[in-house]
Formats: sequence, C-alpha cells, structure tokens
Amino acid sequence: MNITVKTLLFFSQAVAKQFMRQETGGKIINIASMLPFQGSVRVPSYTASKSGVMGITRLMANEWAKDNINLNAIAPGYMATANAAPLRSDAERSAEILGRIRVNRWGLPSDIAGPIVFLASSASDYVNSYTIAVDGGWLAR
Repeated sequence: MNITVKTLLFFSQAVAKQFMRQETGGKIINIASMLPFQGSVRVPSYTASKSGVMGITRLMANEWAKDNINLNAIAPGYMATANAAPLRSDAERSAEILGRIRVNRWGLPSDIAGPIVFLASSASDYVNSYTIAVDGGWLAR
C-alpha cells in the first residue's frame, strides 16, 4: 500500500501542484490492474493496492478537474514481463491464462503505448477518472 497507493498519491499531488502553479492543466496517468475489476484468488494485497489506485485516481480526478487536470489509469492484463515470468513458465497456469485472453497471447509492454498516448493527448481532454483495461479481452469473458 505504501509503494502502490501512498507513493502514487504524493507524486500526483506534487505534479498537480506544479500544473496549478503553471496554470496549464495537465494529464496524470496511473497504472492500475485488471484485478480490481474482477477480484483475485492468489494476490490479495496486490489486488487491494491496485483497487486503491483506481479509487484514488477517481478521487483526484474529481478534486482537480476544476484545475483542468485529467487523471486516468491504465489497467494492464497479463503482460509478458519479468514479473509474470513464473506464471508464463508454469505450463498449466499459462495455458489457463491464455485460454481466457481473447487475442490468445500475453500482452507486451508496447501494447500499453497507444492508450497512454491517447490519455496524454488532447484527444482525451473529456476523459477524466476512467481506467482503461488493456487486457487482450480478458475482462470480456
């Protein structure tokens, strides 16, 4: 909770204060997870902290919208990263995961780039307090 939620809160506050001093508004994009959308069976503290990310993103979005500051989040699905290496190397668990991902592959860090560019651009000026799932269709199933 300290790293995932508290650090995000303090860092976002510092960035928002700078945006307010500049009177420019700005965009803050947090990294959540798909687990707050569905719950979890094996990582309760991770799920709780990422639920906190989604909640605090909404809270700050509500408070700072008047200052033209947009806060949104990305919720990555199962990504082919070092963090997920144990899951990917477990053939049975990896097959279970891939069986639910509609695009039938692990996500790549590059899959998150497009949604981040969108949220950072003026194309998303009317998007505020939202969490975009980037999960290959995992949550649709």
